[in-house]
Amino acid sequence: MLTSVAWLNRYLHPATVNADEAEHVLTHVGFPIESKEALPSGDTRLDVELTSNRGDCLCHVGLAREIAAATGRALVMPKSSPVKPSATKASSVTSVENQLAAGGCPRFTARVIRGVKVGPSPKWLAEALESVGLRAINNVVDVTNFINLELGHPCHVFDLNALAGKRLVVRHARKDESVTALDGRKHAMRPDEMVVADAEKAVSIAGVIGGLDSGVTERTTDVLFEMATWDPIAVRRAARRLDIRTDASHRFERYVDARDLEWASLRGASLIAELSGGELLDGMIDARGTIQPRTEVVLRVSRCEHLLGIHVPADRITALLRSIGVEVDAEGSGAGGVLRCSIPHHRHDLTREVDLIEEVGRLNGFDKIELAPMLDVHLELSHPDDWAKREKAMGELSRVLTGAGFFETVTFSFIAQREAEMFRQAGQRLLKVDEERRKGGPYLRPSVIPSLLTCRRANQDGQVRPAGGVRLFECASTFAERDDGRTFGRMTEERRVLTLLADAPAGLHGPEARQAALRLVRGAVETVALALGGPGTIVEVDPVAGPHSFAALEDETEASVKINGVAVGLAATVSGRTLQQWGLETPLAVAEVSLQSLIDLYPPRAVARELPRFPGIERDLSVIVAEEVAWGRIAHEVLGLRPALMERLDFVGVYRGKQIGIGRKSVTLRMTFRDPERTLRHEEVDPQVAGVVSRLAQAVGGEVRSG
Repeated sequence: MLTSVAWLNRYLHPATVNADEAEHVLTHVGFPIESKEALPSGDTRLDVELTSNRGDCLCHVGLAREIAAATGRALVMPKSSPVKPSATKASSVTSVENQLAAGGCPRFTARVIRGVKVGPSPKWLAEALESVGLRAINNVVDVTNFINLELGHPCHVFDLNALAGKRLVVRHARKDESVTALDGRKHAMRPDEMVVADAEKAVSIAGVIGGLDSGVTERTTDVLFEMATWDPIAVRRAARRLDIRTDASHRFERYVDARDLEWASLRGASLIAELSGGELLDGMIDARGTIQPRTEVVLRVSRCEHLLGIHVPADRITALLRSIGVEVDAEGSGAGGVLRCSIPHHRHDLTREVDLIEEVGRLNGFDKIELAPMLDVHLELSHPDDWAKREKAMGELSRVLTGAGFFETVTFSFIAQREAEMFRQAGQRLLKVDEERRKGGPYLRPSVIPSLLTCRRANQDGQVRPAGGVRLFECASTFAERDDGRTFGRMTEERRVLTLLADAPAGLHGPEARQAALRLVRGAVETVALALGGPGTIVEVDPVAGPHSFAALEDETEASVKINGVAVGLAATVSGRTLQQWGLETPLAVAEVSLQSLIDLYPPRAVARELPRFPGIERDLSVIVAEEVAWGRIAHEVLGLRPALMERLDFVGVYRGKQIGIGRKSVTLRMTFRDPERTLRHEEVDPQVAGVVSRLAQAVGGEVRSG
C-alpha cells in the first residue's frame, strides 16, 4: 500500500514521525517497506508490504495505529466534520432494498446530501491524494477516495437524480444484463454476480466499480453517498473475471467489517457536505442482515509463555493488546493468569488464543526471543508400506531412462483446447477450469504427449541438438471425465502415466525415420519393464489395426503395449500433421503407459538356476517376412512348435535394405538347445531347426535368408 508520512502524522500525537522512523517501526512490527520516495512537497511516500489477512492496515489510520502501539504515541482518530442539521429525513427522498443481506451484502448504508456544488477540491485534499499517487477529480469524488485511504472503507457517490425511481436495489445481475462502468467499458454480467441497481437497471458492479451513467458530474446537485460491505469471495471472482482491479475491490477482497460502517459513513458524508456546501439530510438508511457481536477470546498467560518461550507479565500483555484496540478484562489477569479479551471490529483476523499470542510476540518484539543454537525435531512418520516400494521403483525407472539418454521433464497440466482435443480418447470429455488466468490453456490435459511436444519445440527453438537426438520422459497425471455407465453421472478419470518422446536417429527420413524412433521408445519401455519386473517379465508390442487411441495418431503406426498379457498403454509414431501443429521439424515417436502398472512389477523377480553341466548349441536363423509381421508373432509360432531340447529363444535384430525388398524385413532369431544329461551334437538339432523353418514359412510366409 502507498502511504504518506505526513498523512500518517494526522492521526498520531505527538505528530513527529519522520520517514526513517516510520520505515523502522513498520518493518519491526511485520510490515516491511518495499520503497521510499521523497516528494517535491517535502513529504515522503512509502510502499508498505501487507499480508492478505491485515486488511485493517490498508488505510492510514490502520498503519498509524500500528506505529502508535509500537512507539507509545497516542492514536488520534479523525472526527466528523460539523454540518448544519437538516429537518428532512433521508428516507423521505430515497430507499434501499437489500436482497442479498443474508450473504452477499451483509450491510448497505446510504446518506443523502442535497444542493451540492461540484468543483475543485481544496488544496489539502488534493495534496493528500497526490501524495499517494491519485489524481484529484472533484470535491465530491475525492472525498470517497480520501475516506477509503483514511479509514479503509470503500464508498461510492451516485447522482441521485440519475437513478430511476431515486432508489437503489442490491441484487444479483439479471440474465443478459450489462453495466457500463467508470472505466468506459461495457461489462456483461453473470446471474451469480452482484450489482447495485436503480428501479430499472444495474448502475454499479457491487464491490468492484461504479457505473458511468450514475456517476457524479459538474451538473450533479443531489448526491447519494453509499458505504457497504460485500462477500470477499464474490467480489474477487467478479473482479478477476472482468479483469478490473480497483482500490475498492482490493479492500473488499480482504474483508471490510460491517460493524464500523455507521461512523465511517457519517465521516464521509459530513465531509462532502462541508466541502461542497450541501445539506446532509437527517439519518442513515441501513439495509442489513444480522450484525455479529464482538468476538470474545480467552488468553492464558501460561500458554503465551509456553508458545513464545519467554515470560511476558500479564500487565505487559494487557498493555500490548490494548494498544491495538483489544479490550482486556483487567480482573481476569489475576484469576489464574487468564485474560478475557474483546476483539475490535477492524481485527477480524483475531479469532483464537494463538492469534492473540502471536500479536503479543509481534508487539513485544520478536527480537527479544532468543534463538536456540539447535532445534531438536523428532519425526514419527508412518507411511503406508507401498510408499517405500513406489519410491524405489521410481528411482530405478529414472535411473534406467536417464542411462538411456532420456531427460526428465516437469510440464504444466493445462493445455489449449485444440491440443487437448487431439489427444482425447473416444468416450472421454475434457475437463476445463473456469479461471481467468488460464485463458490460453484452461483444459486439463488428457495425455502428457502434447506437453512433451511443447517441450520438444522449446528445445528446437533453443537449437538444442544432443547426440542421438532429444529424448524426454515425464511421470505425471492425465485428466478427463466420462459417463459412469450407470446413472449417467460424471466420473472423473485421473491416471498416472509414464510418457516418452524420442527423435528419430539423424540421417533417416520418411517412414524409415519414424519407425526407427518407434523402435527406440519401444526399447525404452521394454528396458524399464525388465528392470522393474526382472527377466521373467513379458513385454508385447502389437500393432493396432482398428481405430487409433488419439486423433493425433491417425494414419500413423500405433502399437498396443502389454506387460505380462495386460494392456498398459501405447507406442506410436507422430503424424506429419501433428508435427506441423507444433512446428516441429524432426520425426518423432511417443509412448504412454500406466505408471502404476510399472510400479506393480517392482521388485524384480530373480530366478536362480543351477549352472548347466553340458554345453549347449546356438542356432541363428534369419527369416525374411513382410514388414507388418511383428516379432511377437514369430516368437509365438516358434514357441508353439515346442522344438525338442530348445531351452531359450531370443530376438537378435532386424535388417532392412535393397537386398530384402520394399515392404519386407529380415528378422534374426537365436535358438539355444541343450541336453541336461550329455553333450549335444549338431545333427541332433538339425530336425528341430528345419521344423521351425517349415512352421514359419507356413504361418507367416517366412523365407530363410541365405548369405
